[in-house]
Amino acid sequence: MTFRPKYITFDCYGTLTNFDMAGAARRVYGEQLSDEKMLKFIKNFAAYRLDEILGAWKPYADVVANSLERTCKLNGVTYREEDARQIYEEVPTWGPHPDVPEGLAKVAKEIPLVILSNAMKSQIMSNLERLGAPFHKVITAEETGTYKPQMNGFEYMLDTLGCGPEDITHVSSSFRYDLMTAYDMGIKSKVWVNRGHEPANPFYEYTEIKDISGLPGVFGL
Repeated sequence: MTFRPKYITFDCYGTLTNFDMAGAARRVYGEQLSDEKMLKFIKNFAAYRLDEILGAWKPYADVVANSLERTCKLNGVTYREEDARQIYEEVPTWGPHPDVPEGLAKVAKEIPLVILSNAMKSQIMSNLERLGAPFHKVITAEETGTYKPQMNGFEYMLDTLGCGPEDITHVSSSFRYDLMTAYDMGIKSKVWVNRGHEPANPFYEYTEIKDISGLPGVFGL
């Protein structure tokens, strides 16, 4: 029998919205670095962003600035505050992956959709407008006071929705930010959207789809 959750909960950036921090970094530093050095810079930038969110909450602008400054130091590049601001201000301009609007709209007709995002409220509303489906609730790290992969955001979301881990399906393209924590939280129904930026990890017990066009089929829609 196909599981029908009370809510489908989503990571937003990377899973639904095309999270283009790599492109943003290229647009600022591409002329200064060779292709090989640029790839290392992008990899370091991603690693430092994860490291920056594992402590106490701070505004996402500070996450970007701190991780960028650390990346520049490691790579021998001059850090400028205006570069960090430029990258941060790109975020609200990003649209969805092409597969997202149609797949989301189809499931939204049957099951309420919820977002749990490592975002600021001022950022995410512009991205949401482009996703092409209504959301029952949008919960940000600014609201919960912690960033994923910390558990607090998931706990806050379940409390807000008035349901337990067994009542939802969580959808993400990231193990490190979402699906490992969802597993630890006892969320049995998980969907990994294989966007190609992390390797498969079957230990975490999920249904794999290549993009959101495959999501309705998970629920027999």
